[in-house]
Amino acid sequence: MSNYTAPNLTVTSSNQTTFTYRRFGKAGTTPVVFLQHFRGNIDNWDPALVDDIAAEREVILFDNVGVGGTTGSTPRTITEMAHGVLEFIDALGLTSVDLFGFSLGGFVAQEVVLLRPHMVRRLILAGTGPQGGRDMHGWNDEVNSHAYKDVQGAEDIFYLFFAPTSTSQAKGLEFVGRIFTRTEDRDEMPLLQVRDAQAEAIIDWGIPDLSKLARLAGISQPTLVANGNNDIMVPTVNSYLLAGHILNAELIIYPDANHGFLFQYPHEFAMEVNAFLNKKMI
Repeated sequence: MSNYTAPNLTVTSSNQTTFTYRRFGKAGTTPVVFLQHFRGNIDNWDPALVDDIAAEREVILFDNVGVGGTTGSTPRTITEMAHGVLEFIDALGLTSVDLFGFSLGGFVAQEVVLLRPHMVRRLILAGTGPQGGRDMHGWNDEVNSHAYKDVQGAEDIFYLFFAPTSTSQAKGLEFVGRIFTRTEDRDEMPLLQVRDAQAEAIIDWGIPDLSKLARLAGISQPTLVANGNNDIMVPTVNSYLLAGHILNAELIIYPDANHGFLFQYPHEFAMEVNAFLNKKMI
C-alpha cells in the first residue's frame, strides 16, 4: 500500500464530523498521524516521504475539520484545529500516537501535545514555529501573491516551497510530478473558505509575543525539529527557537532548501524520521 494507491476512508466522530483519511504502512507500530500545511489536503503529502516512513511505521493522513473531504466548517484558531485532531484520533479509537506536523500542521501539533500530553509518544515539527515566534505575523506581499492566489499552480509551489537555485527547483519539479501521479480517488481540493479561515489562524498564532515560548516547557516528548536553511514562510530562526525551548529536542537544518525541504529531501528526511521514531530513549 502507498499514498499512490491507498483508498480514501471515512470515520464519523461523536460530534458527527465525517473525516476523510488514508491509513497504511507497517501494522503493529505506533501510528504516525500527519498534520498538513496551509491549504493542503491528503494528496499534497509527498509519496516519496510518506511511503518511506510507512515501510517502518503505520501512517495516517487525514483532512482536518472542514478541509478537503472532511465535513464541517474550518476552524479559525489553532486551538480549535487541535480539537479537530483530537476528535479524529478519538473516532479511530487510538490512545497513543506519534505526531508529524508540517508548517500550519506543526502549530496544531504543538497545541495537541499540550492539550493531551499523555496521548503523544513522539513529535516531529517540520518547517514550523512556536506561537508568538519571530517574523511570523503575516507574509510579505510577494509571498502573499503566491500563497493566497485563488487558483494555485506549479509556479507557486516552486516559489513557496523550494529555494531559487537550479538544484532546488529541479527537486521541486520532481515533487510536483509525484503528487499529481495519482489520478483516481483523489482527495477533494480545499475551498477558498479553508484558505481564509486557516490564514486567520496563522496570523493569530504569529502575533509577536516571545513570552509564549514558555509554553514549550510543557512539551516533554522526544521531539525532532527540522527545516530548510532559508524558509520564507516560517523563517528558519523559529526552528532554532523550538529546538532551544523544548527540553528533549534535536534539530536538523537542510542546505539549499526552503519551506518544502521535506519534499526536496524526502528519502533523507524519512530516514531521519524513522531513526528518530525507532530510537530507544534512555
